[in-house]
Amino acid sequence: MRILIAEDDRLTADTLAKRLKEEHYAADVCYNGTDALDYLLSADYDVAVLDIMMPGMDGIEVLRRLREAGRHTPVLLLTARDAVSDRVNGLNAGADDYLVKPFAYEELSARLRVLTRRSKQTSNRFSIADLIVDCDTRTVTRAGKNIALTSREFALLEYMIRNKGHVLSRSQITEHVWSYEYEGASNMIDVYIRNLRRKIDDGRDVRLIHTVRYAGYVLREEA
Repeated sequence: MRILIAEDDRLTADTLAKRLKEEHYAADVCYNGTDALDYLLSADYDVAVLDIMMPGMDGIEVLRRLREAGRHTPVLLLTARDAVSDRVNGLNAGADDYLVKPFAYEELSARLRVLTRRSKQTSNRFSIADLIVDCDTRTVTRAGKNIALTSREFALLEYMIRNKGHVLSRSQITEHVWSYEYEGASNMIDVYIRNLRRKIDDGRDVRLIHTVRYAGYVLREEA
């Protein structure tokens, strides 16, 4: 899952990004509203965390322009002000949730999970054929047997199963599973796809991970 953190306090922003990455999210960071809008319009984020008071453009204006552009990315607003008018303005502009500083990271993390669950479906448990992926407990089973994945393998599988049946290009996978700062090898996606196939498909009559020539990869049930 890919998250944008837009917060002008660099220590707060960088700390949040670090904690999110420890939970295996791909997290991008910017420190002003102008950059935040550019990020949100140029990439497909699963959720955005916007501070209201930012230089260049405040968080509510970023949110208004994002919604005017027809983008429905779930947005959590952060503010140091607990005025009812701030909450009302944010919600009227299209915010999905609102958190007042100071806050506990655990609460932010829980709210982000709720927002992504609300935007995708009512559960964070996905299945295809006999493969089950639970994004809350970060467990994977196939035919009832546990499958151990690395954090990056899990992130890739999560993105694929959330979009099962849809062909995902290499650029889409890179955008959602890796953040902008990633500078890995050009064949890294192939390596992770190969690892997932070995763990999930090897020895199975029904293969789930498929290559679509010149297009990308897709998770679907085929004999």
